[in-house]
Amino acid sequence: MEFAVIQTGGKQYKVSKGSLVSIEKIIGEYKKGDKLTFDKVLLVDDGKDTTIGTPYISGAKVDAEIVEIGRARKILVVKYKQKSRYLRRNGHRQPFFKVKITSIK
Repeated sequence: MEFAVIQTGGKQYKVSKGSLVSIEKIIGEYKKGDKLTFDKVLLVDDGKDTTIGTPYISGAKVDAEIVEIGRARKILVVKYKQKSRYLRRNGHRQPFFKVKITSIK
């Protein structure tokens, strides 16, 4: 089972061919069905030997396709100070891309 570790949106993800991964939204005009290429590949394992980058593997890339663009569930952000009548409530929904990994090169 071949897998790779990629970096995008300040986070690292372990991906393999055909897997669905929910990543941080990438800045730019993207729509469902668009192709993405991740070139910040940190590690590739093909079952026999493992290649580790320093910090990235030059020439390695992971291709993906956008399956869904959405926003995560709402989280509540609350600021509160006791005894001072201070309360602030705020909601936040983090945007995400759900991508399907098509190939690891």
